[in-house]
Amino acid sequence: MTEKTHHVSDLKKKIVKDIEKLIVEYPIIGAVNMENLPAPQLQQMRSNLRGTVVLTMTKRRLIKIAIESVKGKKKGIEALIPYLRGMPALVFTKENPFKLAKTLNKNKTSAPAKGGQTAPFDIKVPKGPTSFAPGPIIGELAMIGIKSGVESGKVAIKEDSIVVKEGQKISQKVAEILTRLGIEPMEVGLNLTAIYENGTIFESKVLNVDEKKFMEDLTKAASYAFNLAVNSGYPTKETIMVLIGKAFNDAKALGLSQNIIDDMIIDELLGKAERSALSLKSVANIEIPEKAVEEPKAEIKEPKEKIIITEKKHEAPERELKREIKEDKKIIEKLEKVEEKKEEKIEKFKKEEEKIEAKIEKKEEVEVKIEKQVDKIKKEEEKLEKKEEKIEAKIEEEEIAIKHIEGEK
Repeated sequence: MTEKTHHVSDLKKKIVKDIEKLIVEYPIIGAVNMENLPAPQLQQMRSNLRGTVVLTMTKRRLIKIAIESVKGKKKGIEALIPYLRGMPALVFTKENPFKLAKTLNKNKTSAPAKGGQTAPFDIKVPKGPTSFAPGPIIGELAMIGIKSGVESGKVAIKEDSIVVKEGQKISQKVAEILTRLGIEPMEVGLNLTAIYENGTIFESKVLNVDEKKFMEDLTKAASYAFNLAVNSGYPTKETIMVLIGKAFNDAKALGLSQNIIDDMIIDELLGKAERSALSLKSVANIEIPEKAVEEPKAEIKEPKEKIIITEKKHEAPERELKREIKEDKKIIEKLEKVEEKKEEKIEKFKKEEEKIEAKIEKKEEVEVKIEKQVDKIKKEEEKLEKKEEKIEAKIEEEEIAIKHIEGEK
């Protein structure tokens, strides 16, 4: 019995050798899927990528052989084999993996779905109005899992619906509905599946970065970090001036609140004292008479006999002191009355506040009742919509049955 031998053509050997050379030469190697890519678009992409990216297309088996043969020279390169999907090809570059992914995505264009194609991601039909008039379209949408109804004389989709999940085949019916709705979920171009760099595999999900959202998240993170550093008193080049200003303001506020005398706040403390004095004068209705400047009297020598009479005249300052004490008592009484009136007003405000809170509570109870009524109405609407859908479905079945009978006739 003769042993069978397989002849490998020189062309195939050359293709494998060329791929091996490229794998060893380039640090960044990407696996792409060219399924459903038209030839004119491929030529255009080759032209756009020339100079930065080398594209190699051949059979999966030859690519796999080339990768297996250089796995000793390129650590972890064999991990790229499972990502050779559809009509596989390899791209080689010296650019950053994320930059390569961005370049390939920029050269893609949207296209309508066809029956039998694989969904590149979850295909979602958004809720909202459509241009369709009520009719069989409602039943067709229901067949592929889209809830719809009639609004303002047109068919409207009630909620977001995922009609095909990532990796699943798109049926002919779903493709037709998506085309009629104007949804083009397919992208024509080189579909990147993974990229190899220094023993690491980056999947397409990781590489497809939303730059706008990334910058927003980065800005937000920087803002949060800055606020955290300032609030926790962590000094850095960016926060030191803000922290110094904050410390100065806090120290100033403390000095003013505790009446600590300092060169930086002495003017404000004096102003504060003056305002307090004026306020007290206004509230207590205090009148402060201006004191006349007394001129110094010349010393008069009197006889010793009149000393007793002079001592009696010194009783007048004592009466003056008693009068001042009485006036001070009157001022204190006035201040006490003002304080009482103030407390009465505060009590009155508290009662008004309690009334307002009671009204707010009553308003909240009414709002809760209204919400319950709204929920009840919504449930009734849902029931009516379900009945409407059943009736429309029944009408459609009857129409189909009538057409079938007419066809038999």
